[in-house]
Amino acid sequence: MLDYDVVVIGAGVSGSACARELSRFQAKICVLEKEEDVCCQTSKANSGIVHAGFDAAPGSLMARLNVRGNQMMGSLSEDLDFPYRQTGALVICQNVEDMPNLQALYERGVANGVEGLCILDKEQALAMEPNLTGNMYAALYAPTSGIVCPFGLNIALAENACANGVEFRFYTEVLDIQKQDKGFLLHTSQGDYTAACVVNAAGVYADVFHNMVSGQKIHITPRRGDYCLLDKSAGKHVERTIFSLPNRYGKGVLVTPTVHGNLLLGPTAVDIDDKEGTNTTREGLDLVLKKAGENVRDLPLRQVITSFAGLRAHEDGHEFIIREVSDAEGFVDCAGIESPGLSSCPAIGEMVAKIVQKKLGLYPKEDFIKTRKGILDPKTLSMEERNALILQNPAYGNIICRCEMITEGEILDAISRPLGAKSLDGIKRRTRAGMGRCQSGFCAPRTMEILARSLPAGMEEITKSGKASGIVVGKK
Repeated sequence: MLDYDVVVIGAGVSGSACARELSRFQAKICVLEKEEDVCCQTSKANSGIVHAGFDAAPGSLMARLNVRGNQMMGSLSEDLDFPYRQTGALVICQNVEDMPNLQALYERGVANGVEGLCILDKEQALAMEPNLTGNMYAALYAPTSGIVCPFGLNIALAENACANGVEFRFYTEVLDIQKQDKGFLLHTSQGDYTAACVVNAAGVYADVFHNMVSGQKIHITPRRGDYCLLDKSAGKHVERTIFSLPNRYGKGVLVTPTVHGNLLLGPTAVDIDDKEGTNTTREGLDLVLKKAGENVRDLPLRQVITSFAGLRAHEDGHEFIIREVSDAEGFVDCAGIESPGLSSCPAIGEMVAKIVQKKLGLYPKEDFIKTRKGILDPKTLSMEERNALILQNPAYGNIICRCEMITEGEILDAISRPLGAKSLDGIKRRTRAGMGRCQSGFCAPRTMEILARSLPAGMEEITKSGKASGIVVGKK
């Protein structure tokens, strides 16, 4: 007897979206993740943009799922209680010579079914965004573009999948996959698993697992992107996402507000060999600042509080690969999920679930839990409501992170929830404790104490991000 009907490899945003959609059906489902938490790889380090869908080639899977995912994101954010805002976006054309490219982008968006697109002249664009550089010529306006918290989206999908019966196995690295007469045998760092179907949502490693079971090889290149994050004091510098005209490496360096009030610049696009190569480079960060300043003037660069890099899973054909592998029946690829993968993830999950449901003949659940409530943020309450909350639970009156005004109550909630936080980064992604101007310089010791008390664990066992990232290395 097989252990599971479906095993999903990877607990990033695509894998979690697939798990959530599959949890609508009567099936035994497991997600295998090599890291200590969900949202630890590609999904944690991106622009947080919900793209309108004007960039992908008409007729492509990228185009179709981008537009569909964009349309789904608003209702999904209401159901699963994660931050999302439809802000609109501008694609800047710097000179008249590039107008044919801007016009082609507009026509591509119309062909893809993007609503509300229009081309603005310089004066119209500057009226929308006064901090655009004065030497721009025109802009494409996409009102359906938005911004989302990538951590919040990923964690919400995973928690809802868990509430609907999906099992998550962390620190479980898939080492080998073998086809069997019925289903697949997965050798992992934590023992063997068997499943009738496997969903390959492994990001930059998706080609490795595909090539284990198929003679029709695919190849994914890690494409590194550097970012700079500015303090909330710079968050109103632009109200919308500001793009450059796309090039063959992607959408270029953007300037965007975040749903939490910061300003984000990036990314670069550098193809590398290392699937773990998330280090920033001086050259990359210098390029981010230079390119961002070509479209937006007077950027308050003294307000940069951190920099980071993420990897995109660039498939050679620059297209999502979402299908059952023809020579490995029951193995479903969810591969090549680079930008607009975050925007598309609700539609990706929907598509994968339909493939698996048809393959296994799954029946819908009558008791599917559609909604999920996020961590309570006392800052959203009235003073009277907050005082009543503190009277009921004094932990909500104890401020741990002064930059972001995060309370002990929020941190305790993050630890005790389904798929609760086990590290400083796990707390950070769920509550924003440590994401402020001081970058956890003051709150980290107190957060570690709460983690040690709650797990329970010794202080030397508390890590930044799991595995070999301990902070306390010994006692005197």
